[in-house]
Amino acid sequence: MTPDTVMSLTYHALKIALYIAGPLLLATLVVGLLISIFQAATQINEMTLSFIPKLLAVALTVVLIGPWLLTTLIDYFRQVLTGLPGLAH
Repeated sequence: MTPDTVMSLTYHALKIALYIAGPLLLATLVVGLLISIFQAATQINEMTLSFIPKLLAVALTVVLIGPWLLTTLIDYFRQVLTGLPGLAH
């Protein structure tokens, strides 16, 4: 296995990780920002107020784009496993 192969596998793994985590983090960011604006406008300084809405946003995001996330992961693992014999040379 050459260093180029290792770098290519690492690059693709990190790219898939960003594809998977990106929508979840974006949903959490948007909900957190909205809760922060609400807290600033009403001067409610409760730190635990944003936890449940963020949790619900992540759950809703997983429900909505879960099939795409699963398909992306399956395609990546299939690609890695089918290319594994070629890496042994």
